[in-house]
Amino acid sequence: MSFAACPRPRNAAATRAAILDAASQRFTAESYEQVGIRDVARDVGVDPALISRYFGSKEELFRAVIDDCGNGRELMEGDRATFGERVAHDLVYGPRKENKLAWLLIMLRSASSPKAAEVVQRASAEGFYQPFTEWMGGEDAVVRVRIAAGLMMGVAVSRDLSGGLNMNPDECERMKARIARLLQDLVDG
Repeated sequence: MSFAACPRPRNAAATRAAILDAASQRFTAESYEQVGIRDVARDVGVDPALISRYFGSKEELFRAVIDDCGNGRELMEGDRATFGERVAHDLVYGPRKENKLAWLLIMLRSASSPKAAEVVQRASAEGFYQPFTEWMGGEDAVVRVRIAAGLMMGVAVSRDLSGGLNMNPDECERMKARIARLLQDLVDG
């Protein structure tokens, strides 16, 4: 007696997540131009048409990968009066954030592609800069947001790429206090 093999149960959410994970790994390791939909499909073991069904185009898949890295909206959660202290504490004592490093690698690897650069710029504006500017409000909000973002990104990337701040506890506290004052001054306007 022979039995037909049962088809594997379908799970759209798991398949979409697997595609997104494979694409993230590809875009982290290769430039936008080098990554192909067929390569990602092969990594996951699905038909390339399925990627098009879930994400549309390579550009939309790239945008989904960037969006999956996070957008910084959590910065705007909580009391405005404690923004500087909260963010400074996270910058000095918070854990390494792999998704932020992935985002940085994706940006660096794809910077030479006009299409990828456009997607990154649009995602950054929509997912971070515009909401942060609206949240910050007031005079020169755009300027203050860019300064705050540069400070936060610079400290976080420097810390994570160099394996930590490599400072004694007193130096860490002084650094946290200075960053907190700078960020709070920017938020307060």
